[in-house]
Amino acid sequence: MTDFIHIPSTEALRDMNETELRAFCDEIRSFLVEQVSVTGGHLASNLGVVELTVAIHRVFDTSKDRLVFDVGHQSYVHKILTGRAERFPTLRKLDGLAGFPKPSESKHDAFIAGHASNSVSVALGMARARTLRGDDYNVIALMGDGALTGGLAYEGLNDAGSSGEPLIVILNDNGMSIKPNVGAMAKHLSNIRQKPSYYQLKKAWRSATKNTEFGRALYNGVHHVKEGLKKRLISSNMFNDMGYEYFGPVDGHDVEKLTWQLRQARDLKKPVILHVITQKGRGYAPAEKNPDRFHGVGPFDPKTGVPLAGKKPCFSDSFGQALTALADADPRVCAITAAMQSGTGLDPFAAKYPERFGDVGIAEGHAVAMAAGLAKQGMIPVVALYSTFLQRAFDMMIHDVALLNLHVVFAVDRAGLVGADGETHHGVFDVGYLRQVPGMKIFCPANQAELVSMLKTAVLELEGPVAIRYPRGGDGRYTEQCTEPILRQGRDITLCAYGTMINPVLDAADLLAADGIEAEVVKLNTIRPISALCKSSARKTGAFLMAEECPTHSGIFDEIAADPALSGVKKCGLDLGVGFIQHGTVPELLHRAGLDAEHIRQSALALLQK
Repeated sequence: MTDFIHIPSTEALRDMNETELRAFCDEIRSFLVEQVSVTGGHLASNLGVVELTVAIHRVFDTSKDRLVFDVGHQSYVHKILTGRAERFPTLRKLDGLAGFPKPSESKHDAFIAGHASNSVSVALGMARARTLRGDDYNVIALMGDGALTGGLAYEGLNDAGSSGEPLIVILNDNGMSIKPNVGAMAKHLSNIRQKPSYYQLKKAWRSATKNTEFGRALYNGVHHVKEGLKKRLISSNMFNDMGYEYFGPVDGHDVEKLTWQLRQARDLKKPVILHVITQKGRGYAPAEKNPDRFHGVGPFDPKTGVPLAGKKPCFSDSFGQALTALADADPRVCAITAAMQSGTGLDPFAAKYPERFGDVGIAEGHAVAMAAGLAKQGMIPVVALYSTFLQRAFDMMIHDVALLNLHVVFAVDRAGLVGADGETHHGVFDVGYLRQVPGMKIFCPANQAELVSMLKTAVLELEGPVAIRYPRGGDGRYTEQCTEPILRQGRDITLCAYGTMINPVLDAADLLAADGIEAEVVKLNTIRPISALCKSSARKTGAFLMAEECPTHSGIFDEIAADPALSGVKKCGLDLGVGFIQHGTVPELLHRAGLDAEHIRQSALALLQK
């Protein structure tokens, strides 16, 4: 283990007294703040689950028992307790420790967990596999209350509650996903109150009566009377009604009480809900005060919580400001997001036009279907979602929006590689799935000024479904607004790109110029429709190279290359390749995928030498 934190054995962890447990949890918190202040990452959510995670590891063996996270950004403490503390300096770095659970990283990670609301469904599948195979292990789903704003959570809860499969669902209730939770479920959770002592008595009563026929008959009779009185006199909660044994709410920062409750839940051998109340950012004053700001952070001063680097203007900021201005001009404009108000830059819109703003929670499908209803009745809804989460609403884009050719604008944030969050968050699939939606027009701004201009066109000048895809972060080399797609004249080869991929392409053209090669650079403002000028340029130069930040065969190169008019043209498509891209900085990942300027140059030279 590392010199700066000692991880006890499982046996030693179980034998710790209350004072030792409190000191150990404090040590973990200090370690988290120290490490994440250097690497960046998800801090507030992990500070909130320290005691809960320690209690889980006192009761269960996660090398065999299956712990399914939902979402996995609160898995850092789990990683510390399962032999990965010494790798924390590499957190979210290229070839380093992932920021989410990753089964290929450790046998203790039961499942991948980057998107929300699926944990109960996955856990139920594992529980059923255990029964069918005759195996012996426990299954635990650890979900935040924010995940309950997603419909998939209820599909899993509904099936699991009626299954009878031994399964524990730990509901980590901190009243927040990133911002405070919204909706009726948040209110329902705040009203649930039951005492743990009730379950201790219930278990003792069941044990005392189960061994004789008379005892069993007595238990059943009393049970029927009790349930009848309960229905008449006591308002039940939805989890009881769904077939779960409900424990809670429990103090999520009391390790010994949590340990006891988890053992009770384990021994019941039936579906159980353990409702745990925690505080996001616990133990670190800056995160307690601003838990949303410390949900995901870059490097910061651990003493003050102040970021080490100032925030630069980014695409999301420009989008939010531009959309607010459009709402000033047209009262039909409204905005919808899914638990990403700040992340998508919509704070100014929400503050100025709260009646025209909707944060639906982690419910992307609902966001798009609701937008369709707004559009059908004459409003102009703009749905701002991260690319990786928009893919969860693909059916609604086709069935609810495209089928009626409704004017819904999709602001596809975090398009392309996003860096440290890795496989589960890279927005590299939207080019492929958006182009399949009938009638969809797709804009690809290369800088923030273009985003503002294209957003105005998309919202106020077009009809039908429109998408604008833009990356995380700010501008690169290209900052102009060129209405002509040809940015640089050339005679030897055509280099083509869209969005911010134009930056390494322009750099590659400079490198080729040093080789004596004149490259013509074509920037596509839209990828549906595709400008014919890229094809005419390719016919002129006789060679065509396309660079795209998406997986093989999901971009637009194949469509362009298939044009019979280009049959005599040398052609090459560069993309991210087949499979999923790990975490790292965007420049590192582009280099590894062969999409940086030097690799584009080398590919162009190889194409010309054919």
